[in-house]
Amino acid sequence: MHHRTVEELMTRGVVRARRDTPFKELVRLLAENDVTALPVVDELDRPMGVVSEGDLLRKSADQADPSGTVPVPNLEAWERAKAEGSRAEELMSAPAVCARPEWNVVEAARLMETQGVKRLPVVDEADRLLGIVSRGDLLRVFLRRDEAIREEITRDVLRRTLGLEPSDVTVEVRDGRVALSGTVGHRSLIPVVEQLCRGVDGVVSVTEHLAPRTDDAGH
Repeated sequence: MHHRTVEELMTRGVVRARRDTPFKELVRLLAENDVTALPVVDELDRPMGVVSEGDLLRKSADQADPSGTVPVPNLEAWERAKAEGSRAEELMSAPAVCARPEWNVVEAARLMETQGVKRLPVVDEADRLLGIVSRGDLLRVFLRRDEAIREEITRDVLRRTLGLEPSDVTVEVRDGRVALSGTVGHRSLIPVVEQLCRGVDGVVSVTEHLAPRTDDAGH
């Protein structure tokens, strides 16, 4: 099986900011490039942090309402510092949470989830910026054609990994939903087949109607 890598999915030619990029220039870069966040890099092009629309909006949220009907929010000290910032290094979320180009979709998705971020700058061995990968980029694996998913399961999971004959298990895929039917050697192999199929890029769900030739569940 071949999980798609970050390098295959990331956006190259990333628009970036420098640590001294002023607030208005950050807003302009976001608007002109139709992006919602920018990596902030140092003099060696190494990501220091990421500045997003959310980071910049703190400045607007911290302003008093002219009508006096909306109270000024009670911000934490770090939020107040961001709201009062005027340059990228003062406004960004830091440190930057980065990915490597050789990581697969699963590794990148787990890091995004655990760190609560929407995008990851991608860096090389010297921590220089190569690209950026977003949640939307990772979701592109679910655009794989059903036939491509079926071929990978049949060839890589069933034949190469498990040594099953094509006549043993029938694989049907519709909108990423995999249905397995047929027979396998032992009952204990059924959850293994199911788990391996779930690990194929683009698979949304797996249902199985597999019968064992030998019931080894008690051993």
